Amino acid sequence: MSKTKIFFDTEFTGLHQKTTLISIGLISECGKKFYAELTDYDKTQIDDWLQENVINNLYLSENENDANLDDWKIKGDSDDVKAGLEVWLSQFEAVEIWSDCLSYDWVLFNQIFGHAFNIPKNVYYIPFDICTLFQMQGIDPDISREDFAKDYLVKVAYQSGKKHNAMWDAFVIRECYRKLSA
Repeated sequence: MSKTKIFFDTEFTGLHQKTTLISIGLISECGKKFYAELTDYDKTQIDDWLQENVINNLYLSENENDANLDDWKIKGDSDDVKAGLEVWLSQFEAVEIWSDCLSYDWVLFNQIFGHAFNIPKNVYYIPFDICTLFQMQGIDPDISREDFAKDYLVKVAYQSGKKHNAMWDAFVIRECYRKLSA
């Protein structure tokens, strides 16, 4: 059974153990998208950097929901996001998850479903990351993703082309993967 690669990114309230999810963006290799902004993240953890670089890049209106399997958008609490993500992921027979530096992203993805044993059965439990691909190809893993994938990024457009927006970053991760795999 072949797995559909899904590239994802999250934005969250900080690099610490009690971080909470602000947004999540996923894009499949065939272009189907899921984007969610959570309303129940811990707002007391928002500092000036997060406000300027993450919160200001959120773009959904209050309670915006569009349950289109090709381009799903939702603004709601964790339960709303979990329900939507379960439906969106169910369209794929088998899923292979890819991210960038996924230490926090993968933990927060699992947390959406309660813990790792509750992720949808079609999602492979081992995630993959482009940082390792960069390293294996002798490229500094700290390279600017946008600079690396710029030739791929100009071929396509997405509505929120801002770094630290989870949907845009997921899109950039996919384009980096495509270039690394070419």
